[in-house]
Amino acid sequence: MRKIKCVIMRGGTSKAVVLRDEDLPADVNERKDVIFKIFGSPDVRQIDGLGGADPLTSKCAVISQSTTKDADISYTFYQVGIDKRFIGEGLCGNISATPGPFAIDEGMVKVVEPITVVRIFNTTYKKVLFAEVPVVNNKAATEGDYRIAGVPGTGAKIMLDWRNVIGTVTGALLPTGKVKDKIHVEDVGDLTVSVLDSGNPAVFVNAEEIGLKGTETAHDVDSNASLLKKLEAIRGTVGEMIKLVKDRRKSAEENPEFPFLVFVNKPTQYVSFSGENIESARVDFVARMMFLQKLHKTYAGSVSLCTGTAAMIPGTVVNDVAARNISDRKLVRIGHPGGVMEVESAVEKRGDKYVVQRSSFGRTARRIMDGYVYIR
Repeated sequence: MRKIKCVIMRGGTSKAVVLRDEDLPADVNERKDVIFKIFGSPDVRQIDGLGGADPLTSKCAVISQSTTKDADISYTFYQVGIDKRFIGEGLCGNISATPGPFAIDEGMVKVVEPITVVRIFNTTYKKVLFAEVPVVNNKAATEGDYRIAGVPGTGAKIMLDWRNVIGTVTGALLPTGKVKDKIHVEDVGDLTVSVLDSGNPAVFVNAEEIGLKGTETAHDVDSNASLLKKLEAIRGTVGEMIKLVKDRRKSAEENPEFPFLVFVNKPTQYVSFSGENIESARVDFVARMMFLQKLHKTYAGSVSLCTGTAAMIPGTVVNDVAARNISDRKLVRIGHPGGVMEVESAVEKRGDKYVVQRSSFGRTARRIMDGYVYIR
């Protein structure tokens, strides 16, 4: 067997295998083959590797010193298929909380206490992210009083700024040029959607328009085959419209990630998966997002930023259901299955275009183990 240096880290509500670029093959196909072996994919249980048989734990971050003067490190994100031989590249908001602490602990950046700002170049989108990482004794801090829904306990708050990550997949903040679009979905009907590309591209639909409440649990959605088919039909139709898939009927195979599908509704009381009562006054709206044809158990960081941006643009589906004073606060409170997620969003209209001035959110992260992973 072959052994490869490996770190497992939690970033936000996800978990990733973190690797050094220098320890992987340079050839793209060989690299992906190694990553499949590390995760034990394809296999529904990922029993022969480090994958956790869940989309939120089948993630990989590859880190190297940056070759660009505008960044300290480079970061490639891989979403690793579980039962399919699929690896998607892009940008995961939760896992983007890991490169900063990793680089600090590995001695890859100059450390400044109490906060070290790590400039992270994402190799897929060619954009620089900024991670404000708390530091204690020249190491990334893990202890703190910041709590995020979906993660037990508290930790040190890492602030992530994605203000540069706009239109990276489709080329525009509003890929269709409109804040709202009327679409027809085969076997579903006519719907109103908003499509944005901020952080990652997403399509938003009012939950009530598709017969939902916006407070559904993963079991409610994932156990309903006809509903899953309907949701994928909506995602595929929009994906074809903005040219992210060629055939809407094959969207799950052609592009299982983009665009993400989110259904939203006005502030509503519900119970999180941990049993916590989330009162309507604590959120600006409720939201549920689809991730690889399943309901996300919490909420993706990248999509939270896209959602926050949508909430600040008058006339979008999200803005329509959001609390009326949302634009005055510049803080968006998203009610998701795990609880409440806050993002800071500021959007300014200049002429006939919207410009994102701030798009940031807080996460916690920590190293869980390090050592070697053995592959066949």
